[in-house]
Amino acid sequence: MSDILIIDDDPGILNLLTLFLEHNGHASTAVNNLMDGLHEATTGNYDVILLDVNMPDGNGLDFLPQFRAVSSAPEILIMTGSGDQDGAEKAIKSGAWSYVEKTHITRELGLHLSRALQYRTEKGRVEQVPVALKRKHIVGNSPAISHCLDQLAMAASSDVGVLLTGETGTGKEVFARAIHENSWRAPKNFIVVDCASLPENLIESTLFGHAKGAFTGADQAITGLIKLADGGTLFLDEVGELPLQLQKSFLRVLQERRFRPVGSNTEISSDFRLIAATNRNLEERIAEGKFREDLFFRIQAFSIHLPPLRKRREDIKELAAHAMCAICERHDQESKGFGPDFLTTLTTYDWPGNVRELFQAIERAYATAFRSPTLFATHLPEKLRIHQARSALDKKGQPKTPSLPSPDGQKQLLLQEAKDAFEKEYLYQVLAVSQGNISAACQLAGVSRTHFYRLLAKHAIASTESSQD
Repeated sequence: MSDILIIDDDPGILNLLTLFLEHNGHASTAVNNLMDGLHEATTGNYDVILLDVNMPDGNGLDFLPQFRAVSSAPEILIMTGSGDQDGAEKAIKSGAWSYVEKTHITRELGLHLSRALQYRTEKGRVEQVPVALKRKHIVGNSPAISHCLDQLAMAASSDVGVLLTGETGTGKEVFARAIHENSWRAPKNFIVVDCASLPENLIESTLFGHAKGAFTGADQAITGLIKLADGGTLFLDEVGELPLQLQKSFLRVLQERRFRPVGSNTEISSDFRLIAATNRNLEERIAEGKFREDLFFRIQAFSIHLPPLRKRREDIKELAAHAMCAICERHDQESKGFGPDFLTTLTTYDWPGNVRELFQAIERAYATAFRSPTLFATHLPEKLRIHQARSALDKKGQPKTPSLPSPDGQKQLLLQEAKDAFEKEYLYQVLAVSQGNISAACQLAGVSRTHFYRLLAKHAIASTESSQD
């Protein structure tokens, strides 16, 4: 008997599925909203969750990672009232077992359920050998990065080619090195090829090597990068930039593991493991005629998509601390602390340059506050502080409305008193956002300097800034 959780807001579906599951010998619990579903999944021990998509308190697909992360690690079967190809794709990519339309649920559920339970049973029988991943430079434990680490472990245990995708600065080379270091090829070379910077006139000789006298200036034979990766790993960074004319040649190398250096009549071999990375959409490049479809299929035997930093904000503090420790160690200095405003500014920024941009910001902050034991927001680049100031404002460009003091029940709260309370709190917030800079505060409030000072005097608020700022 299996324990199954049903999450659906349709009483008819809940009743139908409950009867169906009981008839087939399963125990079931039914809830009609996502929040109750999360509570049940967290506190219970379920084998399978039947999850509806359109719920009154959200989209079931958006909550799928949270359901998968509960301690019982249930299999998730997505139910939907209307077939949606994009929804089906999102469900599978998020780890759902299957995607079933409600119109066919009584006919199809039995088969999907039996397969999911069989898989779960067999998975439980397999002895799980603890693997201590070498992840020195992969920092963070958010669900997003933990999922990538699980994939890294699977990739490292095999020898298939891996395609790493993600925005610039998400750490694709770091992940590639970790795959290599956790594989049986670790004792051999990890060779990096930056496809975006290969000189066009030397690209073939760089990859394949060349014989002495192969071309003007070839005074001696040179071993190519592909041969240097023999026994180890060849990492093609920005593979989407590999020139089209070279893609066919490289495809043959992948298939045969043999190639001929430029100017040589003899073929040589290289037993390497390929890891490729790109921030491009290779399917779009294929449609544009700029990337070979057969090469694409060859390099994406196993794919890992690295999340942008804005999707794993809970890792920012740990990443910042890691970067600061590395910088201080490099300069033989004691590690510096972070002020609350420093961390708030870091976690509210969207980081379009991702982890690389964060590390550069920490480096800049260290240089700015070289002699200070603590880093504050003022040490960060100006664009980060401007973003933080703007994020503290509502859509109209004004500070968020402060909450008014509640009446004590005995004294009437007069309108003028309420206005004064609001105005005073408003001034405090404007000064906080502008970090005490009167010029910036006046600009935020949309008033003149004279008027602003008059308001400060009215509420007995002291300004720490000189009137000559």
